[in-house]
Amino acid sequence: MSIHDHQCLTSHGEPFNFGALRGQVLLVVNVASRCGFTPQLRELERLYRRYRDRGFMVIGFPCNQFARQSPESALDFCTLSAREYQVSFPLMEKVKVNGGGTHPLFAELKREAPGLLGTRAIKWNFTKFLVGRDGRVIRRFSPRDGEGVLREALEKALDES
Repeated sequence: MSIHDHQCLTSHGEPFNFGALRGQVLLVVNVASRCGFTPQLRELERLYRRYRDRGFMVIGFPCNQFARQSPESALDFCTLSAREYQVSFPLMEKVKVNGGGTHPLFAELKREAPGLLGTRAIKWNFTKFLVGRDGRVIRRFSPRDGEGVLREALEKALDES
């Protein structure tokens, strides 16, 4: 199974089929509105705008599992992100990334790219998964990994594909 086999809903509640993204490099991120890492939305948007013409897409999933740092609806998160951070990349439904009710996409991402010392749990908001054009996870990034670290790995993924 690859990421392309998954489906979810957009922030507007419409079906989103990852199969339509075959051949693109993806960065899947669990995002939050009231987190110390929330300003990374600007960095993610910069990466998206810089590389989208080369087949790159950022996909954000609001998540309220970490200190309840994203209590609003997915649609309200989308509005806030556009207004405050000029986010134009796709934002999806609000999901759980750990525990009971984990979204199947995040279960797969964690299986393919465990964290530090092989742990699967996502530790905090803004954990990032870089996915190759073939739908397989290339690398997992911690919430602290910013634009510079992401850009290096992203350029390599875009050049290899």
